[in-house]
Amino acid sequence: MKLQFLGTGSGMPSKQRNVSGLALDLSNVTWLIDCGEGTQHQMLYTKIKPRKVTAVWVTHLHGDHVFGLPGFLSTRSALDGASPLTVYGPKGLKKWLEVTLRVTGSHLGYELTVIEYSDGDTFIQDDHLVTVRKLEHRFPSFGFRIDGPEKPGMLRVDLVKELGIPSGPIYRTIKESDQFEFEGKWYDSKEYVTEPIPGKIVAILGDTIPCENAQKLADGADLLVHEATFMEAEQALARKYGHSTTREATALANACAVGKLIVTHISARYVGREEEFVQEVVSDFPSSLVATDFLEYTVGD
Repeated sequence: MKLQFLGTGSGMPSKQRNVSGLALDLSNVTWLIDCGEGTQHQMLYTKIKPRKVTAVWVTHLHGDHVFGLPGFLSTRSALDGASPLTVYGPKGLKKWLEVTLRVTGSHLGYELTVIEYSDGDTFIQDDHLVTVRKLEHRFPSFGFRIDGPEKPGMLRVDLVKELGIPSGPIYRTIKESDQFEFEGKWYDSKEYVTEPIPGKIVAILGDTIPCENAQKLADGADLLVHEATFMEAEQALARKYGHSTTREATALANACAVGKLIVTHISARYVGREEEFVQEVVSDFPSSLVATDFLEYTVGD
């Protein structure tokens, strides 16, 4: 899985950061996590192809996370995107999209499905398992835990060669079948293949203050994407507006033993103080990054 941040600011766009938008490349398809105003414009500076987007996951209905969605859906159609697309989001998303597309006379040339989720829902989309959990914000906000598919184990070539089997097409048969036959004798394939390799786990949180469900989503994740709207000195402001601080994000990363932390949704008040902001994050959790627009990160790197 590869992520590319299309917007890393909070509330409104600035010269340095657009509002929330994140692309998740799953090799053959792309997902969007939130689609704030200007997201499709940001995509013009990337290699992301709208027609390859199969799903959009909306964390919550605040404008800085959804105002770009109707435009993106329309542009995808105008660019001859014909494959179905599913939008997942909280209650109210379907009605808002229906009204917006209708009153603007927008006609989509592909099948659009809108699914409104609830806390605890799970979905299989493009062979990935997505778990939805409700977070704590001033407005209903959610996060996602994305479990990638297992990869087949590795062929134990040394054991296969002990049977006298030369390399060739049978090696693939051994990996992909429950049993295989050689010289009139049948063998159990699993004895000649290592255990399956677990898929990568990515946790992406919408706007939130620290809460139990955030921990459930992040526990043991290879990557945690967490908002950090404010630095620790503005903790009172963070709580007032239902957001997290840098050190609340790093505390969760430490508690959940995540492999990597990327913080985003950064307030524009820190323009010119980027080094100070980064230092506050990295000093608490060294395996972390402060997202900037167009940052790319491959899970596992």
